[in-house]
Amino acid sequence: MTIRAVPVGIGHYLPERVVTNAEFEAMDTIETTDEWIRARSGIERRHFAAEDETTSQMAIAATTRALAHAGLGVDDLDAVIVATSTPDLTFPSVATMVQAGLGMRGGFAFDVQAVCAGFVYALANANALIVSGQARRVAVIGAETFSRIMDWTDRTTCVLFGDGAGALILEAQDANGTPDDCGILATDLHSDGTHRDLLYVDGGVSATQSTGVLKMQGKEVFRHAVEKLTKTAETALEKAGVGVADVDWVVPHQANIRIITGTVKKFGLPMDKVIVTVQDHGNTSAASIPLAMSVGVQDGRIQPGQLLVTEAIGGGLAWGAVVLRW
Repeated sequence: MTIRAVPVGIGHYLPERVVTNAEFEAMDTIETTDEWIRARSGIERRHFAAEDETTSQMAIAATTRALAHAGLGVDDLDAVIVATSTPDLTFPSVATMVQAGLGMRGGFAFDVQAVCAGFVYALANANALIVSGQARRVAVIGAETFSRIMDWTDRTTCVLFGDGAGALILEAQDANGTPDDCGILATDLHSDGTHRDLLYVDGGVSATQSTGVLKMQGKEVFRHAVEKLTKTAETALEKAGVGVADVDWVVPHQANIRIITGTVKKFGLPMDKVIVTVQDHGNTSAASIPLAMSVGVQDGRIQPGQLLVTEAIGGGLAWGAVVLRW
């Protein structure tokens, strides 16, 4: 008998404030248009957190909804893992803040920092905890307030990002150890620190004692993204013992519509098998995959028994993929 980490509940949260491309057109600090933004990214709108709204608050809201969807209570959780690059404070972790905010007094909680690939890394960690028997139920959360680290004079970056949170509840269940099992079937993780200058924030506690703003070499990131995302997804499918033809849905990191279409085309799948939310959410970094997954479940596209591939790449560079059956 095999133990699988099976998704049993999902939920998401988006801040109330919706920022359309028209707001960027009206800004004095940059020169851009709705057409320019849509053509390069596919983004039409994104959500920004309120001034007093934090990453942990959004994560708590998303997790509360995921628990309700699963029909579980806080006491049913053994662990909380939060993927984020925009924590409330340097420490403690956002995860412990979520633990306290939920009223969870037992178990353990920690953060994962792999930028846009954070949720994939968090899923891999949660899967390992469940398969090894260290936890039975884990809340895996992606939550970001990227609007707090934008350079509002750089039109190539500030129009791309948004805020939000998504949460997935994973539960240990007995399985047969075959590709037909529900749950996480395979994970594949990579990083290459030699490419750190392609996407980073120019601030930090140790180096500058400041927060800093996001810097990105967009063309270079795009070049790496399509190749690396395709390969990691193919590797994860091979590890799972399934093929591209078996995939029901690709739930990619929602960075840019051109990266999504380029990757899926190289992957050999049609766009009607892809969950796309980038037009409504922008790039929410570690939150983008659980947000998209939650939307896909909410609108009825993702159904029990279906095979999903999710992949992401972010600063580091860090990238990876997960294959799971819903």
